Amino acid sequence: MRANIRRNRKMTRNSLLDIYERLLHHFGPRGWWPGETPFEVCIGAVLVQNTSWTNASRAIANLKARKLLSPEGLRRIPKFRLAHLIRPARFFNVKADRLKAFVRFLWVGHQGDLNLLFGLPADLLRKYLLELKGIGPETADSILLYAAEFPVFVVDAYTHRIFSRLGLYQGPPSGRKGYEALQEGFHRFLSRDAPLYNEYHALLVELGKEYCRPRPKCEFCPLSSICAYPSAAPEASVPAGVKGSITAKCEAKAGGI
Repeated sequence: MRANIRRNRKMTRNSLLDIYERLLHHFGPRGWWPGETPFEVCIGAVLVQNTSWTNASRAIANLKARKLLSPEGLRRIPKFRLAHLIRPARFFNVKADRLKAFVRFLWVGHQGDLNLLFGLPADLLRKYLLELKGIGPETADSILLYAAEFPVFVVDAYTHRIFSRLGLYQGPPSGRKGYEALQEGFHRFLSRDAPLYNEYHALLVELGKEYCRPRPKCEFCPLSSICAYPSAAPEASVPAGVKGSITAKCEAKAGGI
């Protein structure tokens, strides 16, 4: 049987890199975020709220088919028609409002040019995004990381669930304070590197979808031997050669890839 893992451990650089290495070994590179252009990534970050990427991608495909996936296209289309086209993404009336607010902000302040918007300092850009209707920390940081390529770690429900079960996070389970507390750990212990944050977040999403579900499949999880969750599987379920090592490759990623 595996040794008991304490549920109140502290997050460290080594623990974060160990988790990253295990996930990378198990899943391989993810190559996120889906999107052909930075603007598409921004729109996708709104459409994927409270739904799957499969649903969001159907809405994006509808916009592309009608050549509307551009600042000008979304500015000119009536809101009722936009809502109809993004219906596959669910909450389509709410999301149509949010997309209109984002595009209006882009046009009024930055002439519809994402390059001008992304030329702002990351902290100021984040502040502006959070002032927009329906854009919270996760959506804002997804835009910062995946579209603008700023080194800002994205925290989501998977991140909270995984790190709480690992015993490395004991803060608020949700809300702005919980988000910022968990994000601060990644910013503190990992190099501020956008490709690393991109890959790490994608790997956590994959783990949350495949194994660390509300009803987890602990016996198959690549983190089972270092997890504090009561039902975590025996140590033998972790692939040989992965446990306890921090490779030069992982260190290189943390330093800038």
